[in-house]
Amino acid sequence: GAFYIENFMQVEFYLVSLTLEDVPNQGTIQFPCNSWVYNSKLYKSDRIFFSNKTHLPGDMPAPLKKYREDELVILRGDGTGERKEHERIYDYDVYNDLGNPDSNARLARPVLGGNTTFPYPRRGRTGRKPTKTDPKSESRSDSVYLPRDEAFGHLKSSDFLVYILKSASQNVIPQLQSALPLVGQTEFNTFKDVRDLYEGGIKLPTNILSDLSPIPLFKELFRTDGEQALKFPVPKIIQVDKSAWMTDEEFAREMIAGLNPHVIKVLKEFPPQSKLDKQLYGDNTSTITKQHVESSLGGVTVEEAISNNKLFILDHHDPLFPYLSKINKTTTKAYATRTVLFLQNDGTLKPVAIELNKPNPQGDNYGPISTVYTPTKQGVDGSIWQLAKAYVVVNDSCFHQLVSHWLNTHAVVEPFVIATNRHLSVVHPIHKLLLPHYRDTMNINALARNVLVNAEGIIESTFLWGGYSLEMSAVVYKDWVLTEQALPNDLLKRGVAVEDSSSPHGVRLLIEDYPYAADGLEIWGATKSWVEEYVSFYYKSDAAIVQDSELQAFWKELVEVGHGDKKNESWWPRMQTRAELVQTCSTLIWIASALHAAVNFGQYPYGGYILNRPTLSRQFMPEKGSKEYDDLAKNPEKVFLNTITGKKETLTDLTIIEVLSRHASDEQYLGQRGDGDNWTADTAPIEAFKRFGKKLVEIEQKLIQRNNDERLRNRYGPAQMPYTLLYPSSEEGLTFRGIPNSISI
Repeated sequence: GAFYIENFMQVEFYLVSLTLEDVPNQGTIQFPCNSWVYNSKLYKSDRIFFSNKTHLPGDMPAPLKKYREDELVILRGDGTGERKEHERIYDYDVYNDLGNPDSNARLARPVLGGNTTFPYPRRGRTGRKPTKTDPKSESRSDSVYLPRDEAFGHLKSSDFLVYILKSASQNVIPQLQSALPLVGQTEFNTFKDVRDLYEGGIKLPTNILSDLSPIPLFKELFRTDGEQALKFPVPKIIQVDKSAWMTDEEFAREMIAGLNPHVIKVLKEFPPQSKLDKQLYGDNTSTITKQHVESSLGGVTVEEAISNNKLFILDHHDPLFPYLSKINKTTTKAYATRTVLFLQNDGTLKPVAIELNKPNPQGDNYGPISTVYTPTKQGVDGSIWQLAKAYVVVNDSCFHQLVSHWLNTHAVVEPFVIATNRHLSVVHPIHKLLLPHYRDTMNINALARNVLVNAEGIIESTFLWGGYSLEMSAVVYKDWVLTEQALPNDLLKRGVAVEDSSSPHGVRLLIEDYPYAADGLEIWGATKSWVEEYVSFYYKSDAAIVQDSELQAFWKELVEVGHGDKKNESWWPRMQTRAELVQTCSTLIWIASALHAAVNFGQYPYGGYILNRPTLSRQFMPEKGSKEYDDLAKNPEKVFLNTITGKKETLTDLTIIEVLSRHASDEQYLGQRGDGDNWTADTAPIEAFKRFGKKLVEIEQKLIQRNNDERLRNRYGPAQMPYTLLYPSSEEGLTFRGIPNSISI
């Protein structure tokens, strides 16, 4: 049932598997290993690997029980000391390594996790020494400890993508930024200047080109016609129509088929309300009135529209408003926004009002200064409306990057990876079920803490929330509920669906043509069916769940430590029934696969054109009588460009999201496993998994047919950009489709 192995070489090697053939009374025995084995002197006890037979703790063959338990003890470690490269220990820590206070007081950042002000999921512990300036913060280093088998090392191309990310942040971006003044190109002046990034390219000094050209991927960005220029791929949003992004229909469509398609809510009370403390922030009730919106409702009153579920809201007010005064003291200038939308008879959404709120100069407790804008196409008012939409998108871009993408997928999954490895043996059925959905997540998260979400890293430098980015995501985590991450529950919570037992998946969409939700429900249904079949094979009763000592230890620690700042919440499943286990595993798989795919692989196709998804606002809305207002009348493009993300930040943003939106050549997609049929010795689960794979192929065909249905206008919109982010399969590269098993980029 298991074997020991010792390595007497000075170098480590990667052991994929061991197969024993012609074993008497057994035939062939498979041992899946997939692990780095170091020189035996580095280990306190010999490395052990188990066969692919799957056992609950209670039915493990008696001679093997102790080995199973001992291996888990090794993986848990003792919680002390600095971790070494060869170790395989999984342990927890708070986010106290984002800042670098020893380098500069400006780079100090609050500790996230372990306190009520900034609760947060836990990350993997490294045990690095505290900083000299702040004993609560951990010192930083170029290489971050990962349990050895979590590190990219399977000679894969996502290794490559991570290497490129590092190169981009440490070498490429500083070089590009230093080159801009040399070639007199520090700002965009016209929309054509922005399109030149893809059509003509940026001319660069020869010395910079020679520095960058050896880096893989950046080779692709250089023009092949001998021009010394850096040229980005054309983002999908402008491939067919260069100005479709400016339409109200496309602006609204991207709330249900764009990068951040799971924030929009049904509007049930008018005017929209706030949950902010009135003593601290004054009255934040919306100032949008019936007069603002009813002229756009086609003869319907607000009351009728609300009772018929026709009004929706994209609300980026409450999370942002408490931070606005601080943000607006920096070089960025922002508003808390609310956008009200009307569901038209043709199934499309139309924005009918945008509210921009900024703090009262007398103090936050005086409440916001609000201005409401309504749709206009002509003249200066048309330009003002275009700017109002841009302020909304800037907020949506920040919320997408820091909450929908980083917090709600990357950060919340890491404690599951740690708890699984600490408490569920490799022969445990739930370990085997979840393992493909953890691949490379701790690694990409460690890299993110080093170059993306760290103090003055890529995110702080190019997104509106700046130095407050991660602490603002911690404030949003206060409202995070695991059970609401399951897609049907999320849709019900936002009021965009209602319970309906006659509908597939038990919910009916109020926006029938809602591409993310409609496609997501197909993926959710197939995933849950597979998990149900798998769980019922190993657990014949609810009692078996309660009696599973490893599962209970895993769940207790996940709740009390991994997500320990939320351990007292009443919504946690108690993990006493098969239904709870099925729902929890399905939700986790959904987060790591389809949800992450939906919010990640559209980053460059939508956001690669900065005019469509700006990440910063640098000046307030021009007011009548001001010089800026006059400029807007004369040159609306220049004022728009001076307001949104600048050229330097745009180049940084494009360079990074172009890498983040790519698939690796050896990506493993939902319905696939890298270990073939050898992951378990049980044939029924293998057959069930194959059925799951076939079902996903059928779903993909169904989604392709939906995109060919011209009645479903939200599926392709004015930009003629079909919604493909939840097609399960993909090729390598920048494809705008494909659901990998795990959060690996």
